[in-house]
Amino acid sequence: MSLGFTKMQGLGNDFVVLDGITNPLDITPERVRRMADRRYGIGCDQVLLAEPARAPEADFRYRIWNADGGEVEHCGNGVRCMARFLKDHGLSADERMTLETVNGLTRVELLAGDMVRVDMGPPVLTPADIPFRASEWQALYPLEVQQQAFEVAAVSMGNPHLVLRVDNVDNAPVASLGPLLERHPDFPNRVNAGFLQVLDRDSARLRVYERGVGETLACGTGACAAVVAGILNGWFDPRVTVDLPGGRLVIHWGGMGEPVWMTGPAVPVFEGTMAAGAE
Repeated sequence: MSLGFTKMQGLGNDFVVLDGITNPLDITPERVRRMADRRYGIGCDQVLLAEPARAPEADFRYRIWNADGGEVEHCGNGVRCMARFLKDHGLSADERMTLETVNGLTRVELLAGDMVRVDMGPPVLTPADIPFRASEWQALYPLEVQQQAFEVAAVSMGNPHLVLRVDNVDNAPVASLGPLLERHPDFPNRVNAGFLQVLDRDSARLRVYERGVGETLACGTGACAAVVAGILNGWFDPRVTVDLPGGRLVIHWGGMGEPVWMTGPAVPVFEGTMAAGAE
């Protein structure tokens, strides 16, 4: 049986989006890996699945798998694409909806054009809840990688993030250091590694080596984590424009206990069907 899908992207972070509401789907890690393969499958950073909500206060359930087949907790660019998918495919008639993820509820609002605003919830900073091996919270933690000493921030935005400040993202060692940070033993569930360049009080550049994917053109939760880390360290004001290789996000955080708001695009690319033999 062939599988219908929609290819979408948010700042070049690309997704295969599936409708598990009209037709329930059995998603396995092997199936995800085949769909995500850029030569033998459709090609994507993540596979997204819409399902009926389980929580009474949610409109839909939303699940995410990385290209390596591992299911993960959250994806900032993905949640924007999911909201646009649900509206474009007639599954929701509302401009505002609440999506259920593994870690809770996410409010989204469709704006003019392709823009979507997302309440990403308050950041998680307690080390054990990220999870990160540290005795107590610090704005920056010492971290050793192959006998090199770094200072990093650790934040969860529904998924674990490490933020490392660099002078210039263009020559940051994302390809070499990113995989080592991702699998650092102090992050038991692995971690997304963000390389942050602070431009001024309200603007930044960011590259992210994503857990289970590698470097992507954009990472919404990574941008949120980077701004939270920057505010906690006194680098940023509450509203920050973050430029990633794939484009721009606007992040706003009012401080402790407040949700992080993310605004950015969600764009359909094409519709298709994957043959049964291929998937």
